[in-house]
Amino acid sequence: MSAPTIKFDDGAVYERMMGKWSGLAGRAFIDWLSPPPNLRWVDIGCGNGAFTQLLVEHCAPMTVEGVDPSEGQLAFARERLAIAKFRQGDAMALPFADGTFDAAVMALVVFFIPDPARGVADMARVLRPGGLAAAYVWDVVSGGGPSEAIIIEMKGMGFTPPRAPQAEASTPEGLHALWTRAGFADIEARVLRMRRTFDDFEDYWSTTIAAPNLAPMLTTMASADVTQLKSRVREQVPVEASGRVSIEACANAIVGRRPG
Repeated sequence: MSAPTIKFDDGAVYERMMGKWSGLAGRAFIDWLSPPPNLRWVDIGCGNGAFTQLLVEHCAPMTVEGVDPSEGQLAFARERLAIAKFRQGDAMALPFADGTFDAAVMALVVFFIPDPARGVADMARVLRPGGLAAAYVWDVVSGGGPSEAIIIEMKGMGFTPPRAPQAEASTPEGLHALWTRAGFADIEARVLRMRRTFDDFEDYWSTTIAAPNLAPMLTTMASADVTQLKSRVREQVPVEASGRVSIEACANAIVGRRPG
């Protein structure tokens, strides 16, 4: 069975599943970066503005602009964050002049860019000399994504949900190669680990199956298969004595600077 394509069209749906995860990973990422205040930021592939909001709240930016191809996501972003500017655009051909920004970030994005090398190169273009280029992305190749427990059981049943089309770009080696090819200097990397707690298994299940890499596949499965999948997942995820479910995920992060 061919897997449906991952699509990000609904900001509210994305917020339920990934907004909390993005916030957890984003805060760890910002703590690691520890950027100075008063920078001009661009959030490339900003989606529904989850990470853009963290930039505003924790980085004391001079300005923030977000770019994303999905108008549905951008509509949600504009509602949540009036202080930032959002526009539709392509990560491989950013709608900005050379040297516009002091800092550029791709949050959970690089493995969705059709040509990651072109996207990172254009990130470099819109940075001033000395500007900061940073990204973090789920470690999906090594099984670090938030949906991994369900993906494993789906594969065990013969179903293969889609994964990010450029998944290899999410590995530490893939990210380092992209940043090196784009000419960035002072490259540093970090693995970010975060844990999310759900009220109970039903909370975990209903939230996680809304993920854009799972929901389309589940709609193609017979109800009996979905029931079996849910049972298999329930046996695998760690349920605390209180009934809560605690899930760990990890992301690979990288940062570099455009040479002066």
